Amino acid sequence: MQALKLWLDRLLVADVFLVIGGALWFLSAVICEARGLHQPLALFQTLWDPLFMPAIGLLMAAALLSGALGWWQRRRQA
Repeated sequence: MQALKLWLDRLLVADVFLVIGGALWFLSAVICEARGLHQPLALFQTLWDPLFMPAIGLLMAAALLSGALGWWQRRRQA
């Protein structure tokens, strides 16, 4: 069970960095779009559905699951 938890923790850390990197990419792509360079935003939009949406969804699901498990553990201790 510990190995599974360690693997899941590593996956979620990588997912956080992917989401942060995507946010920075989006910010720089918007700045490039304002300056007339359209390619970075077009590439971001292409990768939005297959890469960034699942990464954000996984991050949200992990946050909800972590909160629910913490609540469940506190409830069992009381």
